[in-house]
Amino acid sequence: MPKFDLPYAQPIFSDKKILYKNARIIDPESGYDELGELLTIGDKIADFGKKISVTDAEIIDCKGHVLSPGLIDIQVHFRYPGQTHKEDLASGSMSAVAGGLTTVVCQPNTNPTIDTVEVLNDLHETARRVAYCNILSYACITKNMKGEELADLPALKKAGAVGFTDDGLPVMNAQLMRRAFENSRDLGVVIAQHAEDLNLTNKGCINEGEVSRKLGVRGIPNISESVIVERDVAILEAIGGHYHLLHVSTREALDAIRRAKEKGLSASVEVCPHHFLLTDEQILESGTNAKMNPPLRSKADRQALIEGLRSGLIDAISTDHAPHDIASKEKTLAEATFGIVGVETMLSLSLSLYHQKILSLKDLLAKMTCNAARIINFNGGVIKKGARADLTLIDLDCEWVIDPQKFHSKSKNSPFSGFKTKGRALMTVVAGKIVYNDF
Repeated sequence: MPKFDLPYAQPIFSDKKILYKNARIIDPESGYDELGELLTIGDKIADFGKKISVTDAEIIDCKGHVLSPGLIDIQVHFRYPGQTHKEDLASGSMSAVAGGLTTVVCQPNTNPTIDTVEVLNDLHETARRVAYCNILSYACITKNMKGEELADLPALKKAGAVGFTDDGLPVMNAQLMRRAFENSRDLGVVIAQHAEDLNLTNKGCINEGEVSRKLGVRGIPNISESVIVERDVAILEAIGGHYHLLHVSTREALDAIRRAKEKGLSASVEVCPHHFLLTDEQILESGTNAKMNPPLRSKADRQALIEGLRSGLIDAISTDHAPHDIASKEKTLAEATFGIVGVETMLSLSLSLYHQKILSLKDLLAKMTCNAARIINFNGGVIKKGARADLTLIDLDCEWVIDPQKFHSKSKNSPFSGFKTKGRALMTVVAGKIVYNDF
């Protein structure tokens, strides 16, 4: 049985030494990839290399497994505050560290929404008491996510928001988006967009295509995503700031980001494993457990996302972890809630890109470590002396079958039930403390 521990409610002693030996140490940012040893003292990386001379250290033999910077998921919904029957900071973070994640970024579409300093402070304070990993958070772009008036972005940034989004909803008002970019430019933080033209979506529930027609349900066209991205990029070019596209799903939106980057604009994009591994045909097998927003798309879109990962156009991999209770999913396709869980399977599913030789291991890990950290200006995702001791020990070859009933999340809504995967986290270290150990 795996063991869990809290990193901050019960912090490691500042002089505690742990030596991880016989580890394949990979730091994607520097390109370092060597078999050797890594020493942590307290919550920091003290040294790493071929051989380290140290006394009075706890020794952990990594048996040749990969030791990487702690994985980062920059898009999760841990449902705190307001919907803790679906997930909370304890259960969500427990699931995260079991998947090798050391840091997550919560989305602000909670109840109440994270649009005030008071709500953001409560999230941070609660996380310090109950969470197994680092809990960061976006704050809302607009008050109560109504799309009518900007939240107090400078105050929220000062209180620790790593960026701003109305995720779950787009910012439809172009003038508000312009003002958001002005704040992004002046404050040096990211604006993350859930790109969806609600008029074009027109209450659709899955991708518009052959499967939606076969099932007789209203579909969501590709242009509902891409027209918002095109508009946002035009505003970005005029105003400046940093634009981040959440959970890209279409080739057209990806092409808009490519053109933005070619112009030298500060734009980035993430993709979720379900979008680069599945198509809308999975709906026929998994039903509402394969319903999310944006929806699973066509084979052509999936291939474009894989090529975006291969070329480096796509910066990061995230999960959009969206837990729901059984009642929310046991409805018709049109009525069921959007969203699936993902933190416990992000690493394993993403490793398919490595095993299929689509990405090198270094490039794959970069999308879940240093690249993700860079988007949110987070001081993590690297292995270097003096860096935070957030680490993930990975068995690249462990074969296992995904069983959502064994997830540590409160919710089990996943389209990957029964999928055979290769590779998983053996140990997760946060602030120098082993918070998950299944080694």
